[in-house]
Amino acid sequence: MSIQSRRERERAEREKLIITAARELAEAEGWEAVTTRRLAERVEYSQPVLYSHFKGKDAIMAAVAVEGCADLAVDLRAARTAAPDARRAIAGVSAAYMAFADRHPALYDVMFSQIVPLPFATPEAPPALQAAFGELAEAVRPYSGGDSLGALTETFWAALHGLVTLMRGGRLPREHHELRLGLFLARFTD
Repeated sequence: MSIQSRRERERAEREKLIITAARELAEAEGWEAVTTRRLAERVEYSQPVLYSHFKGKDAIMAAVAVEGCADLAVDLRAARTAAPDARRAIAGVSAAYMAFADRHPALYDVMFSQIVPLPFATPEAPPALQAAFGELAEAVRPYSGGDSLGALTETFWAALHGLVTLMRGGRLPREHHELRLGLFLARFTD
């Protein structure tokens, strides 16, 4: 192994360590608690080392969001491909999306509620963002008919995000979640 490849591997490992630490700290204490000082202490590197990887907290949050989208895409793909038909695929993808948001509230927030320097809905969007959106699109595709698949997927995603956000904020009672999701899917798939 060359010195250059070893350095690149070590750099990638440090970057992954920083991202993981930010994600864990945010899940434990919220994004307000994530500072470069606290991350430097947590990963046992100096703040200049963090800044050699990321321009600041916003860039770290963006990296966490990209990683989260990759994780979400895996969950959505597993739910979609395990389903025997289109109706169960869209239900499975919906349930997987909601479960992901429930399991990872701070991660979900940085992916879809916090302001992060990431391009969404453009060709320049990172592949992980495109993959997560692509899994939603594949679940929606059988119901698109003559409609724009992109616009219909955005509408589907917006509804799921709205349900997540309103339920997490206490505006919709959690005990009616399955009923609401079932009503939404029935209207969407009929």
